[in-house]
Amino acid sequence: MLRVYLSGEIHTSWRDDIIRATDGLNVEFTSPVTDHDASDDCGVAILGAEDQKFWHDHKGAKLNAIRTRKGIEEADVIVVRFGEKYKQWNAAFDAGYAAALGKSLIVMHGPDHQHALKEVDAAALAVCETPQQVADMLRYVQTGQLPA
Repeated sequence: MLRVYLSGEIHTSWRDDIIRATDGLNVEFTSPVTDHDASDDCGVAILGAEDQKFWHDHKGAKLNAIRTRKGIEEADVIVVRFGEKYKQWNAAFDAGYAAALGKSLIVMHGPDHQHALKEVDAAALAVCETPQQVADMLRYVQTGQLPA
C-alpha cells in the first residue's frame, strides 16, 4: 500500500482528479479537512468561543496542525498543490515539514509560480502542473508502468 497525503489548495477538484486517475492502484489517500469553514472553526467548535479573531484562528490552526503532522508523518508520498487564486501559506509549511522529515515530496503548481516557489521546488523530488502527472507518477512508483 502506498500512503499519499494530499496537501494545499482546497478550491478545485484536483484531489478527486488524482484519486480517480489512480483507480486500481493500492493507494490510500489522506488530506487536511477541505471544508474551509470547518477547518477555520474547528478549534472554537471543540474548545470554546473566543472574543478575538487571533485566538479563534490560533485554536483552529493548532488543532489542524495535529491532523496535518499526523498525515504527513504517516504518508509515503506528500503531494502539495499551490493553486492559482489564493496564497496557500499552510501548503508551504507542509512542503517544508515533509522535506525536513525526508519524505518523498511532489509539488504541483502552474508556471506562474515557478519563481516564487523555487525553494519549495528545490526540496521536492518532482515538480509538476497537473493531477494527471501526479497520478502517472504514483502509478510508476507503484507498478513501474509508464503512461500509455
